[in-house]
Amino acid sequence: MKLPNAERAVVTEEKVVEYLLNPAHPDNGGKAAFYTDLGFRRDDWTALAAALQRLAQAAEVNCQAQSPHGGKYVVVGRIESPEGRSALVRSVWIVDKGVDVARLVTAYPHRK
Repeated sequence: MKLPNAERAVVTEEKVVEYLLNPAHPDNGGKAAFYTDLGFRRDDWTALAAALQRLAQAAEVNCQAQSPHGGKYVVVGRIESPEGRSALVRSVWIVDKGVDVARLVTAYPHRK
């Protein structure tokens, strides 16, 4: 199964710049170092956003669950950085109630 309306999946500037690539964010947990080591940068946040959108479109949903806020989906797959490095990433998406498009909740290194 694919993420619903994956071709329209939303990855916001705020999610990338203020969370995934922000080492000072209290919930970052090393995500910024992981993405920076791959070659992603805050001043070119759209590169990471595009990589995560491609992941949403290409990979299969690994699991899904319903929450009070909507449907949550986990998608695992490889992303590629602008420098040509790749890594396996576990991403979590939500389709909020009343909406038909998924938005990124988080994405972090996938450990098998």
